[in-house]
Amino acid sequence: MAKDIATRGPNHVAIIMDGNGRWATQRGRPRLFGHHAGAKRVREIVEACPDLGVKYLTIFAFSTENWKRTQTEVAGLMSLFRRYIQREARALFEEGVRVRFIGDRMKLDDKLVTLMDELELLTAVNSKVHLTIALNYGGRDEVARATKRLAYEVAAGRLDPKDVDDETLPRFLDTYVLPDPDLVIRTSGEARISNFLLWQSAYAEYEFIDTLWPDFKADEFAGLIANYSERDRRFGAIKT
Repeated sequence: MAKDIATRGPNHVAIIMDGNGRWATQRGRPRLFGHHAGAKRVREIVEACPDLGVKYLTIFAFSTENWKRTQTEVAGLMSLFRRYIQREARALFEEGVRVRFIGDRMKLDDKLVTLMDELELLTAVNSKVHLTIALNYGGRDEVARATKRLAYEVAAGRLDPKDVDDETLPRFLDTYVLPDPDLVIRTSGEARISNFLLWQSAYAEYEFIDTLWPDFKADEFAGLIANYSERDRRFGAIKT
């Protein structure tokens, strides 16, 4: 069964990790307690990927809209990201995980950006699992930044406007080296995509589940992968 899932399952899974704050509130704890619990859950899901045939995993860690949260929560999250990278870097490298970050780094503090750069460099030789972390990421922001880079290429005479089509813009996206996601999962019971991988997910399958992210375990992940393997994906075509 596991072999069948790995054969017919998704190559690239993207996850909107939602519900950390509610998980903590249900336990009478501050929201940051939930974020710390959620960060620990990431390791289990990453480790489950190879046996499930998932080569690429992209997780939504912090959106461009999350800056609207309280200063205390934002500062706590930034501290958590720094500690996560420092704590997990060696294990990710040894487990064959290649880490990439997508999103606008300009608003992030220098220490965090340095740690991100170092982790990407450290794991650049790995290929067992490609883990992409979306940090200060928004789909609209990504498309706007990509369009700006494309416009500069046109203005510099390196790109003819007549040659711009739906295969041109993706070369300027943060995810230009990644395949599009096959399956997008959102935890916590919310049924919206929250500005995540808008261009890339045009033909992705979606799973909206009630489980809060800190409670999302590898067996439930495997079940969603199995569900995906039963879907009939036609990409707009009709079976003949």
